[in-house]
Amino acid sequence: MSRTKVVIMGAAGRDFHNFNCLYRDNEAYEVVAFTATQIPDIEGRVYPPELAGSLYPDGIPIVPEDELEAVIREHQVDEVWFSYSDVSHAYVMNKASQVIGWGPHFGVCSATRTMVASTKPLIAITAVRTGVGKSQTTRYVSRILKALGKKVVAIRHPMPYGDLAKQACQRFETYEDLDRHQCTIEEREEYEPHIDNGFVVYAGVDYERILREAEKEADVILWDGGNNDTPFYKPDLHITLVDPHRAGHELSYYPGETNLRISDLLIVNKVDTADPVKVEQVLDSCRTANPDARVIKCRSKITAEQPELIAGKRALVVEDGPTLTHGGMSYGAGWFAAKQAGAAEIVDARPYAVGSIKATYEKYPNASAILPAMGYGDQQVAELEATINATPADVVVEGTPIELKRIITVNKPIANVTYELEEVEPGVIEEMVKAVL
Repeated sequence: MSRTKVVIMGAAGRDFHNFNCLYRDNEAYEVVAFTATQIPDIEGRVYPPELAGSLYPDGIPIVPEDELEAVIREHQVDEVWFSYSDVSHAYVMNKASQVIGWGPHFGVCSATRTMVASTKPLIAITAVRTGVGKSQTTRYVSRILKALGKKVVAIRHPMPYGDLAKQACQRFETYEDLDRHQCTIEEREEYEPHIDNGFVVYAGVDYERILREAEKEADVILWDGGNNDTPFYKPDLHITLVDPHRAGHELSYYPGETNLRISDLLIVNKVDTADPVKVEQVLDSCRTANPDARVIKCRSKITAEQPELIAGKRALVVEDGPTLTHGGMSYGAGWFAAKQAGAAEIVDARPYAVGSIKATYEKYPNASAILPAMGYGDQQVAELEATINATPADVVVEGTPIELKRIITVNKPIANVTYELEEVEPGVIEEMVKAVL
């Protein structure tokens, strides 16, 4: 019997996990290719045979998404599965319309059927869009668990930008681990805060293997989701962040709306900086879409560690990349911190951007007021450094979760910004965490 031929559309994360859950060692199917988008330098590689399994002794090619039609026609593909996140419903259906016109079936994978069950209590933290506050919520929940005497291990959504076979299962406990695994800026933004709080964090490609390793040293597992993706693991408590700065997106982005509908606790975050009308709009969406969930409001408390460096100065604001790129935001915590500290001017870095940083601005014009901390490779890190150094500002206001000075050398003082979750009515999150235990 001939095998059903499949292409998985992805961005080096959910696509690999869907393959591992649904197709690895499944003789009824042949995955002829992954396609790649969103993340630079993923295409042109191979999902290695060590991860693909015995049915794929040569691995599986990863090709640019714009070659999808050619792959479909060359291999007479039967099914195409959409497997990346933080895109509008219209975007997904535009892709579906193209694929259906080319001949194959088009689908999206089940959230629940791609969740691996844990032997330990598991709390998942997700969002309806990138940049809502997942990481600060993960830190908040981690501190609750630590105060309860529990050993916490965080597992982070995948960001495998290097050698996929070597990145199958990664463990990070120290900054030396970050250096040893040659982590990108985006990876550091997600791993460093866990290390700063004294927690071990796992990530990689093979998420069942990762879970089994984490279970050996954890009382509780925390799933720290990426973008607005659904959890890779079956949660005992599912928390989803909702953003009133992007009211309406909770019902119009994939797969964030799924998170909205299946969560136990919905947190409307950033209520201190959002329009109250938009806050109420989002609260109404939460109650309507998921009437069984608990819904609470939280603040994202923003603090500039050295506000005297900012007051009256020309500030270059640097924010984390994904929030500004496929997250679609035009500002972040650094922008608010610069305003609150009395910056005389927020400097536009676009005229001074070089290389891939200039290209990022051209692709994402929404990021014009600030500088996205892009750093997917050594060259891009060097271009980020060159852009910062060429921009005529008095101070860099760093709204990323990491310390850039560990990675780059700049000719300006850096004012670091922190942001932490704060419940408007304290105690609800701790109550629900205790119920899980």
